[in-house]
Amino acid sequence: MESVVQQLAEKINMSFDEFIGEMRKRGCSEPTAIKIWRGEYEHFQNFNDHDMSLSNLRKAADVLKVGTGSLLPR
Repeated sequence: MESVVQQLAEKINMSFDEFIGEMRKRGCSEPTAIKIWRGEYEHFQNFNDHDMSLSNLRKAADVLKVGTGSLLPR
């Protein structure tokens, strides 16, 4: 099953390597970027403005050219 990030990346023809590279340019570690790619954050219950995960989701949203809310689980 594809993660939300993978689905959005597919829409803009962005590969795994391109996504990871763009996340690294924005200061995200490779292991964290891989977790975001896999959608592991989708299992979190609560996010807040000071949460490192939310900061990295903002970076992913920027890479994918979507709003951060598009990445949050429904």
